[in-house]
This record gives sequence, C-alpha cells and structure tokens, in this order.
Amino acid sequence: MGTAATRTRHNRTITVDFHNETTYFQLLDDGKAFVEFVLAFLLALGFQLTHQATCRGGGCLTRHSHYARVRLGGLTIWRIQCTTCQAVFTVLPHFVLRYRSIRPDVARDALLAPHGGLSLELCAVLYHVSPMALYRLICALGQQSMVPVLTRCGLPLPVYFLADEKHSRCLTAKVYLPTIVCGRVLWHLGYTAAASTAAFTQSYRAFQQAALQQEPSYRVRGILTDGFDSTTSSMRTLFPGARLGNCLRHAINKLPAKLVAIASPVRKALRAQFHTLLYRARQRKGLRVFALGQRLRHFADHVAQSAGVANGQRVRRWFQEKLCREKRQGGMEQYQRMYRHPLSLWT
Repeated sequence: MGTAATRTRHNRTITVDFHNETTYFQLLDDGKAFVEFVLAFLLALGFQLTHQATCRGGGCLTRHSHYARVRLGGLTIWRIQCTTCQAVFTVLPHFVLRYRSIRPDVARDALLAPHGGLSLELCAVLYHVSPMALYRLICALGQQSMVPVLTRCGLPLPVYFLADEKHSRCLTAKVYLPTIVCGRVLWHLGYTAAASTAAFTQSYRAFQQAALQQEPSYRVRGILTDGFDSTTSSMRTLFPGARLGNCLRHAINKLPAKLVAIASPVRKALRAQFHTLLYRARQRKGLRVFALGQRLRHFADHVAQSAGVANGQRVRRWFQEKLCREKRQGGMEQYQRMYRHPLSLWT
C-alpha cells in the first residue's frame, strides 16, 4: 500500500498588539469588533493577506473557533479564518508567548537576570517561574541565528568589526567564546573548549556562512583583533582580503603590563600619554611616512627616562615584536605595507 505524503504544517499564528489586557477582554464579547481590530492591525503593518496559492487576498476574515489556555488561568484564545482560501489563524494577544505559559515581561526579566550572574534557581525564585521553563526558553531563543535576526531588523552586515575571544569557565573547565562585534551590536557568539586556530575558524565560519546566505556578495574590509594568534590566523583564513589590525583599546591595556616596579601615578601618566599618541595618529589624515614609528621610538625613550632603562627597553622590544609578527605572519609584502604605515598595527 502506498503511503500518503505528509502535509506540511504552516505556522499561522498572529500576535496582535491590543494595547492593554482590558481592551482584549472587551473585544472578546463582540466578534465583529474583534475581527475588525485584527484586520486593522494587519493592514497597519502592511501585511498582504494572501495565505495560500489559491487565495486572491483581501480582507475577508471571519471568526472560526476559540479555546482556553489552562496554564494562563483559562485565557480565551480566538481563531479567525479567511473566507477565500479557508486558512485558519490563531490570534495571540501581545501579553501571551507562543507555546509558553510565561508572560513576556516576566520572560524578559528572567532572561536578563542570568547575565548578572544569577543561577536558574535564583531567577525562578525572583520571577516566580520554574527553572525548567526558563531553561527551555533560553534554549528556544538560542536556536535562532544572530545574522538572520539582525538583518531582518534592518541592520546592514558589518564591513568593519572587532573579533575577540572571551575567556570563561564551564564548571571546572576553561572555555572560549569567540565573538564578532560592530559598535554595540553582537553579530556572533560561539563556544569552544579549545583555543586552537582550527576551533576558532570553525566557530567564526558560522558567521561567515550565515552572512553569505543573507548577502552572497558580502565582503569584509577591515578587522580588529587583540593580537591573539588563533583569532588572527582564523581571520586570515576566512577573510583573506580583509585588512587586519590590533585594537587600540587592547594595545593601551597591555602597556601597564610592560611597566614594572614603578609607582601607580607614573604608570597611569604613561598610559594616558600612549593613548594620546595613538589617538592623534589615528585622527591625522596626511600622516608622513615613518611619523608614527618615530613617535613610538620617542615614547620608548620617554619611558626610559621616566620609569627606568629596563622599562624603556621592554617597551621598545614590544614595539619591535609587533613589526616582526606581521613580517612572520603576513610575508614580506604585508610587512613592508605595515612598516610604511605603522598606524595599521594599532587601528
């Protein structure tokens, strides 16, 4: 006997903003007003009411049936139907989540609470929601890819971004969270237990593939990193045409570690001067050849006078290692380009 083909179940759930719960309950008593309110809401959003291939569109909606959500205190949920194609839609009010018994405001607060370090058990106590329900909600949101969601919100794919790896712990193991950030928007958040180039490349490739699916001609022009070898190597592999540079903030944060056995005010003053040096060099449009390199050498001499010869030599070696690393990783052509324009080492 032949088996019939399984029909694909379409998601026909409409979430409608009724402004407040009182308006929703009042409209439940008047079927005609309820349908007109839903139709006006859809038309205000610019939706096209073509539900199936045989549907000619239009605003021919009528009440179909209703049911009660027991876990929400017996809340009545209505269904409406298109009179042309017979498609049925479930109308959810804005204060109800699909397939969830948690209210949206409670779910929002409960999802934000773990970012402050609270456990699922503490969130359940604070917001009166079971830990399992909160866990399932987090897993459901985690299944959504960031790139499609952000592009559907109207954000363009980043041409310049910062690639960084965050160190964290899962129980007793050290783990890494590869991230891609542009401004205040997080475009990628991965998870790996290894800090190798292969592991980071696999994580960042998820962003690359999702971005190419949204825009096949997508190309990255510039990437900033903190200088971590695995991150830099993975970026060179995935985005060979992009220009790589070290993040200015990371460079400034690493300077105090090069200065030892000096007073805190002297260390802070040298860090501020280093920040001013890099910031002014970044703002200048007509930078002369070797100008920044000369200023870095003068800064190393200033460190030797202010914090001792040993600290000055340590900072000078640190500057030289930046050039040598670019020569080793990018070849002679990349090294010469970086040496002609040393600003790219920091920005």
